[in-house]
Amino acid sequence: MKYISAIIKPFKLNEVREALSAAGVNGMTVTEVKGFGRQKGHTEIYRGAEYLVDFMPKMKIEAAVTDDQYALAIEKIKQAAHTGQIGDGKIFVFDLAEVIRIRTGESGSDAI
Repeated sequence: MKYISAIIKPFKLNEVREALSAAGVNGMTVTEVKGFGRQKGHTEIYRGAEYLVDFMPKMKIEAAVTDDQYALAIEKIKQAAHTGQIGDGKIFVFDLAEVIRIRTGESGSDAI
């Protein structure tokens, strides 16, 4: 099992969600986050004054997937989140030791 954490642009959330659902990913957690990478933010002008925007708004998608779903899920995220512009995001993948569904006590891939 794998745990996928993807940081994407906010306006790409629906496309990524639909792509993951089509790939058979049953559930995910989405969080509004802020951060920066190589772009280091940007400057904006508001009422004639220039401001440095350090942290860019992003969406963090987290999903637990089986080993069979893993490659397809990664590919779907890459395709759906891609704009070709700076700040498209990152995908982090972790090995998932165990999953337990609290309601039923199921564990492993049955709990996903």
